[in-house]
Amino acid sequence: MIPASVVKELRDKTGAGMMDCKKALTETGGDVEKAVELLREKGLAAAAKKAGRVAAEGIVDSYIHLGGRIGVLVEVNCETDFVARTDEFRAFVRDIAMQIAASNPKYLSREDVPAEVIEKEREILAAQAKNEGKPEKVIEKIVSGRIEKFYTENCLLDQPFIKDPDITVTDLVKEKIAQIGENISIRRFARYEMGEGLEKKACNLADEVAEMTKS
Repeated sequence: MIPASVVKELRDKTGAGMMDCKKALTETGGDVEKAVELLREKGLAAAAKKAGRVAAEGIVDSYIHLGGRIGVLVEVNCETDFVARTDEFRAFVRDIAMQIAASNPKYLSREDVPAEVIEKEREILAAQAKNEGKPEKVIEKIVSGRIEKFYTENCLLDQPFIKDPDITVTDLVKEKIAQIGENISIRRFARYEMGEGLEKKACNLADEVAEMTKS
């Protein structure tokens, strides 16, 4: 069993994905330096360096699911138009669109979650922990763990990849950077679901009509 601290050390050194680091350490018997060499041989350590380069090309792709009940638009950037036109890049973008359709993320990354949303979530989770009878001294730790779960469920880059739940979408992006040889960035997305929000609008309309009848 490779300690999480060793995996983190290797990840910090190379920028490779978590699962790639675990595999490299397993193959090298936990030797960090040998694992670094192995990742470099595979080209995965280079992904971190490429991640800082400008990605201004790419494509906007769409994905329609369940006979038109769910639709997704996503923009994914790369460095050159040549890569943007490759089957490998387009297949990757399609996978990201399918991920969004299936997992319904609310945000791209945890940095995009408004501070007030996290603060409100912390208040709710702390109240839940108290209602569950958890000791006061461990509530903060429990809340922190559940906030991590919130990120995993709601932030695209933190979500487990639907085709391989052992890796996150961030890990997948890093793998593709290493394979393709260019920086890749998921820039933005929109997800539409048939009927979403209609019930709320109907309620609001009923409230407005009720107010009008009072006047």
